[in-house]
Amino acid sequence: MTTYLLAGGGTAGHVNPLLAVADGLRERDAAADVLVVGTREGLEARLVPLRGYELLFVDKVPFPRRPNAAAVRFPTQFQRAVAQVRAHIRAHAVDVVVGFGGYASAPAYVAARREGVPIVVHEANAKPGLANILGARRASRVGVAFGGTPLAGARVVGMPLRREIVELDRAGLRREAADHFGLDADVPTLLVFGGSLGAQRLNEALAESWQDILDAGWQLIHVTGERSELADPGAPGYALRRYVDRMDLAFALADLIVSRAGAATVSEISALAIPAVYVPYAVGNGEQALNAASAVRAGAAVLIADGDFTPDRVRAEIVALLADEPRRTAMTQAAASVGTRSGTANVIGLIDEALGA
Repeated sequence: MTTYLLAGGGTAGHVNPLLAVADGLRERDAAADVLVVGTREGLEARLVPLRGYELLFVDKVPFPRRPNAAAVRFPTQFQRAVAQVRAHIRAHAVDVVVGFGGYASAPAYVAARREGVPIVVHEANAKPGLANILGARRASRVGVAFGGTPLAGARVVGMPLRREIVELDRAGLRREAADHFGLDADVPTLLVFGGSLGAQRLNEALAESWQDILDAGWQLIHVTGERSELADPGAPGYALRRYVDRMDLAFALADLIVSRAGAATVSEISALAIPAVYVPYAVGNGEQALNAASAVRAGAAVLIADGDFTPDRVRAEIVALLADEPRRTAMTQAAASVGTRSGTANVIGLIDEALGA
């Protein structure tokens, strides 16, 4: 029996691909022992046990960003975290460690190296995190979601995706999706969303341009986010929702998407071959624009800077794209060339190679 130790967490961007690979391993071999190492503070502390996996804990030790008291304590705390993971590896006779980034991954990589256990790294973002930069240096196999990600020896394997995305039959669900949102299955549909909390820039622009979209002969699903106070005009063909718990149905109905450019979002949209306009979140180190870059280069998507996404830009560029069916068809074909639904299987392939090596 093979024992897998998956390391990662903190945010959904780390936890969701980890869980997709865990599910894939368990489905392939019910006898396999799939364990997860994470922190008590991260999202994994709730989601991993809910999915039925044993969660082994490691202390959360952030990398110091400046010389201060935390930087002085860091070496001792990090070595303690490494010792915790080494104990887990020995206690469970772990055969391979697979890391997805986040606080738990860095000590897991060091512990695996010291225990002589092969390491596999998966990086979801086009701009890799510090933990995965560290892990990739000694990893047996490295997989990335996007081409051009600067990790040594990396292979583009795509993103391990949720089952509802991998198995989504968009054409087969289109009428159900239209009924769910109170829309018409025979009318082209624009989907706009900015994540569970929404995106103020997108909401402000759509508040003054939604009528132009309807006037172009399209209908609109606008997911504003739970904190949004944007009023619903109640117009036919405009489905405004604070939150959508069936994003698979929203994707099934969408003929064009406007969204932020988180790694999972870009990967899911590309995997479903839906043309997109990405408006990267302006806060951070620019990783969202990099996530969208391969889709933009391939012609599958358009990039509009956050500060440029105004009602006038929607009218000039988005509405023009709605009217340009040949261009959207070309974008759809390009999306199919950059997206993949086999990210989970590809990562499992890397794990098998590492074990074989």
